[in-house]
Amino acid sequence: MMVNNDLSESIIFPKGNKVEGPLASVFTGDAWVEMLVTDEKFNCPVYNVTFEPRGRNNWHSHPGGQILLVTGGRGWYQEDGKPGRELKPGDVVKIPSNVKHWHGAAKDSWFTHLGITTNPEKGDAKWFETVTDEEYNKLDS
Repeated sequence: MMVNNDLSESIIFPKGNKVEGPLASVFTGDAWVEMLVTDEKFNCPVYNVTFEPRGRNNWHSHPGGQILLVTGGRGWYQEDGKPGRELKPGDVVKIPSNVKHWHGAAKDSWFTHLGITTNPEKGDAKWFETVTDEEYNKLDS
């Protein structure tokens, strides 16, 4: 399935700022993040993440879990030791606490999703190794 590479047609929330500095080291390719909800009163950070084609984050886990709501493009989600899952707009991914995983764009499409950090009081994401091109290419061939 070929997805339109024109990102402007799939933007619902602001694209945000390009990931730079130390955080850029946990991404392959370029990504942008816009924090949408940061108010401690709600205790539920919500952020829009946009990946360029082939862009992805490293393997990581969240002590309190995470929810992804796909809003545009086509991408991938994979848990450690399990097959990858293709993602498209409207898909919802519920990631349990401490499950090692990664997510990112397909090779021929931009990819955007809302990320929701659940139970943030349990701590920040734990980052692991890079998703290798070999691992990625097995999914997006």
